[in-house]
Amino acid sequence: MPDVPLLLVAIVAVALFFDYTNGAHDSANAIATIVSTKVLSPKVAVVMAAVLNFAGAFMGDQVAKTIGSGIVNADMVAGSQALVLAALLGAIFWNILTWYLGLPSSSSHALIGGLMGAAICYGGFDTLNYASILKKVILPLVLSPMGGFFGGYLIMIILTWSFRHYKPRNVNSIFRKLQILSSAFMATSHGQNDAQKTMGIITLALFIFHQIPAIEIPFWVKLVCAGAMGLGTATGGWKIVKTMGHKIFKLEPIHGCAAETAASIVITGASHFGAPISTTHVISTSVLGVGASKRLSAVRWGVAGSMVMAWIITIPASALVAAFSFYCLKFFGVIH
Repeated sequence: MPDVPLLLVAIVAVALFFDYTNGAHDSANAIATIVSTKVLSPKVAVVMAAVLNFAGAFMGDQVAKTIGSGIVNADMVAGSQALVLAALLGAIFWNILTWYLGLPSSSSHALIGGLMGAAICYGGFDTLNYASILKKVILPLVLSPMGGFFGGYLIMIILTWSFRHYKPRNVNSIFRKLQILSSAFMATSHGQNDAQKTMGIITLALFIFHQIPAIEIPFWVKLVCAGAMGLGTATGGWKIVKTMGHKIFKLEPIHGCAAETAASIVITGASHFGAPISTTHVISTSVLGVGASKRLSAVRWGVAGSMVMAWIITIPASALVAAFSFYCLKFFGVIH
């Protein structure tokens, strides 16, 4: 039986807890619109999202590899066995805080910020992989919300024009059915991008502890991360569902279908290129784009502004918490 360090077991457990909180925190991404339009009951929507989040987690590993080796230089941090633990503590704290406040911030960027903060504390700024961060974190951070907004806006314009001669009651009837498909697409794409992030962080920990020779994702890591994500989704994040589905823009089935379709296309494309984007950013801006297509005053821009502020401070805030966690672990002797 292989000798597995106790600290590694603790790190994997904390990573899976993060994955669980990610599922609970971001369950709103897949189900908020379909719940707010009353197409599905919350219970049915949550079950559907949990199953499809689980399935989506097995669709590729490009995002996991980005997290495992594209944020920090793995070889440079291989001497710090507690680095991943500090990164996770920073991300989990930010997840819990924003969940408590009901803000749809980014679990993804909380994890990335935590990883960056802990790595800088360990080995300085040279530990960061700047080229990859720019290409796969910073640019997608800016472009993916824009894609969500303009995608939602464009799809909604096309649908409005296409169904302009239909009676509103008939339109609602058609899109109550279609929104089930768009919500399923959204849940699958969410699992495809978000569950892989924890896979990447666990794989990095395994590499640091010399349990694997390279940053390649073991099958058992995919399985347990998919399970934790699905379980977290099943518990739901109802505060964020309320913000996403009711406070930004009053949604009808056609609006929910347009927003989910636009967001799913952006997220699936990003996953293909290994970009760990925020599914929260994308679905939120897709909803904003759909609302803006009707009229600018239909969107509650004050709520949108609060969300943007949460997005801006996520990476530096989680990095600071991770840095504090790193020094605490060092003080208590976990780090030598």
